[in-house]
Amino acid sequence: MTAGREFSTFEVYDPATGRAVGSYPAQSAADVDATVAAAHDASAWWGALGFAERRRRLDAWRGEIARGRAELAEIIHTEMGKPISDAKLEIAMALEHLKWAAGNAESVLGRRSVSPGLLAINQEATVEYRPFGVVGVIGPWNYPVFTPMGSLSFALAAGNAVVFKPSEYATGTGVWLADAFAAVVPEHPVLSVVTGLAETGAALCRSAVGKIGFTGSTATGKRVMAACAENLTPVLMECGGKDALIVDVDADLDAAADAAVWGGLSNAGQTCLAVERVYVHADVYDRFVATLVAAARGISAGGGDSKIGPITMLEQIEVIRRHIDDAISRGATALLGGPQTVDRQFVQPTILVDVPEDSAAVTEETFGPTLTVAKVRDMDEAIERVNASEYALGATVFARRNGRRIADRIRAGGTSINAFVAHATIPTLPLGGVGSSGFGRVHGPDGLKEFTYAKATTRQRFASPLALTTFARSAAIDTVVDRLVAVLHGRTR
Repeated sequence: MTAGREFSTFEVYDPATGRAVGSYPAQSAADVDATVAAAHDASAWWGALGFAERRRRLDAWRGEIARGRAELAEIIHTEMGKPISDAKLEIAMALEHLKWAAGNAESVLGRRSVSPGLLAINQEATVEYRPFGVVGVIGPWNYPVFTPMGSLSFALAAGNAVVFKPSEYATGTGVWLADAFAAVVPEHPVLSVVTGLAETGAALCRSAVGKIGFTGSTATGKRVMAACAENLTPVLMECGGKDALIVDVDADLDAAADAAVWGGLSNAGQTCLAVERVYVHADVYDRFVATLVAAARGISAGGGDSKIGPITMLEQIEVIRRHIDDAISRGATALLGGPQTVDRQFVQPTILVDVPEDSAAVTEETFGPTLTVAKVRDMDEAIERVNASEYALGATVFARRNGRRIADRIRAGGTSINAFVAHATIPTLPLGGVGSSGFGRVHGPDGLKEFTYAKATTRQRFASPLALTTFARSAAIDTVVDRLVAVLHGRTR
C-alpha cells in the first residue's frame, strides 16, 4: 500500500431486504488509468491472436458462463432483485449473442476486396475493420448480464481489450463475468473491471480508451458524452425509452394483452424497452382493457412466489409515485393499482386510463410497473401519438393485416410485430435508439462494426493509362476524362 493514500469502498445492497451483499473499492482516476494502460498492453496480444483463436477463447467463456449460470443468476437476484427465473432467461439471451459475435466476427470485419471503379481500374482496393485497441464499457444494473454483454462480447470478438465499469448496484455480477473470462484467458488482462460510483465512470470516460459503450439513462448519457468530448472519444449511447404498444382493430387481443403485461411489468418495469404506453383502436378498446386488467391482476411484487421484484434504485420510487399522482390529479383513472400500491421498495402493478398525453406518465420514462392505456380512433392517431415522444428506442404492434404498414411508419430503432421485443433477442439484428434514446447499435453486424474503425487500403497493380494525380497530366488526358464524365454521368435522368 502506498503511504498516505486513502482507500474508500462502497456497498451493494439487496433491494428487497436492504442487506449489504458486497463491498468493493471505489477506484480513483489513477486506478482507472493504470487499468487502461495494462489493457492496452493486453490488446496487442489479444488482437494478434486472430479471429479463429479469439473465437475459441470466447466459446470457452460462453461455456464458463453456461456452467455457472445458477451462481450468476443468484448474484443478479441478490444484487438487483430480479426473480431467479428471469435472471436465467437474461443469461440465456446473452449467451446467444456471445455465440453469434464470436462466430461471425471474421466474416463481418475481415479484409475484403471492393470495386475501385473505372477511373481507378489500376488499383486493388480493400477494406477491413480494425479494433480501437481498448474499449470502455459502462454497464447498467437492470439487465447486468444481457445488456453489457452486447458491448463486451462484440468488442472482444472485434479484437479489443475491454475495461468494464459495472453499475454500482450490480458490481458483483460484473466481477463474476470478468473472473469467468480470466479462467479461459489467463495470460493477460483482456477483460478488466473497475469498480466504483459515478466518479469512476467519469474517469473511464476521460481515460485513454478508444471508445466508450454506455447504457443508462439519457441524463447520465449526456454527462458521459461531455466527459468523452474532452478527448474526442467516440461513444455508443444506449439510453432511455418510452416504448409503446399499438393494438389494431383486428389484433389478437389475448396475445396483445399478454405482451403488454410482460412488456410493462416484467423486471418491475425496469427495462429501457419496457412497454409504458398502449394505444388501442376504439372498436376493441373495452375488450382489450378488460383482458389486460384481468391478466395483470395475477402479477404481484414481493413475497416468495412473486413474478416481479423490488425497485432497485430507491430514488426511482419517487419518480413512479409522482407519475401516478400527476396522472390521477389530471383526470386519469387507475383500473388497477394506484398511489397506494407504492409500499417501501415494492411497487404493485398499476394500469392507468384517460391519462393526458402531456402528463409525466406519458412523456417521461417511468421505469416502474405501470401502463398507460389510451383509446385512439384509428392507427393514424396511434402512430402520431407514438412518434410524438422524444424517445424512440423500440415499439410493438399487434395487427393481423396491416402490422408491417404500421411498423414502417413508427420512428424507432426497432419494432416487433405480434410479439414483444423480439427484435432485441435476435443476434443478427441491430439494437439501439433514435433521438433521446441514443445512437449507435449493439448486436448483429452493426454491433461488431461499432467497436472498430474502417481501414481502407489500395495497391497500384499497374500504371494507369490516365495518370490523373500528377502535374504531368496532359490536355489530352483532360479531354478523355471530360468525355468519360459525359458518358458515365451526363446521360442520367
